[in-house]
Amino acid sequence: MKLREGEKFPEVELQAYPDGRKKVSDYSGRWLVIYFYPRDDTPGCTTEACSFRDHISDIRKLGAEVVGVSTDDYASHEKFAKKYNLNFTLLSDINGELGKAVGALRDGASRLTENRVTFLVDPKGMVAKIYPRVTPSEHSEEIIRDLKALSGR
Repeated sequence: MKLREGEKFPEVELQAYPDGRKKVSDYSGRWLVIYFYPRDDTPGCTTEACSFRDHISDIRKLGAEVVGVSTDDYASHEKFAKKYNLNFTLLSDINGELGKAVGALRDGASRLTENRVTFLVDPKGMVAKIYPRVTPSEHSEEIIRDLKALSGR
């Protein structure tokens, strides 16, 4: 992993579904769960996205927002989000700029790594925790536990 806990999360602006363009500083003052996944509408990625969807109110009550990132384009994200009623932002890292900066995309690869990775970013934009491997069906509950512990709520 190129990025380490305690470091500033890279400020890369990407196309976002549904809200135009986004970067980490747009979430300043809130916790940010930024998860990288290989591809829209595949079994594991769908399980993980739907788990975040189902737990989003608990995550937001803890002062956090969820953002998913893959190398899929805006149209793919739109189709994926509408099909599964996803209620959070999806970023299109088409050129892999952010994925490479954080170590979620290997040089020369066209898709994010098969190992999903999540970064928990604090309200000041610093990486509070890194999850280098996740279990899609359990990850949102793990995030909630850690948000409670880290935020003191």
